[in-house]
Amino acid sequence: METKKTKWTLDPTHSELTFKVKHLMITNVKGEFRKFDAVVESDGDDFSNASVSATIDASSIDTNNADRDGHLKSADFFDAENHPEITFESTGLTKLDDANYQLKGLLGMKGEKKEVVLDVDFGGFVKDPYGNEKAGFSISGKINRKDWGLNWNAALETGGVMVSDEVRLNGEVQLVKQV
Repeated sequence: METKKTKWTLDPTHSELTFKVKHLMITNVKGEFRKFDAVVESDGDDFSNASVSATIDASSIDTNNADRDGHLKSADFFDAENHPEITFESTGLTKLDDANYQLKGLLGMKGEKKEVVLDVDFGGFVKDPYGNEKAGFSISGKINRKDWGLNWNAALETGGVMVSDEVRLNGEVQLVKQV
């Protein structure tokens, strides 16, 4: 008999999805996606074989600069008008120890789906003041933006490029157990 899966949903007010990319090869520029959602299905409180799915609103990108955000939403990068969602579907979650997991899945952007591997740090369980059971996770990883056709760049007189190909991803996620 198959065990009923436990559904966990995102608490968006206590979660964030950020990224950093090198600019001019000397500093990092940080950005975030303000609208995203995720659902995790687990065997109770055991996340060892959990499935994870997420959607991100590509037009919710925010780097604290309206001109740059407009460029990132354009066809040079996310092409948010034609590809409004960035998606993630897990293909495997491996428990490394009590607090660490490795999450593999397909990241879909701009019409391309590629496998990514993310490090997941399990923060623990807690019951909030309203009686909701919550679980917390920190997620990190690196991708090459060109794998998804986000190819725009500009060469610098000094050599190098304006924007690095490597993008570092970070997420702080609180999930709420659904009953």
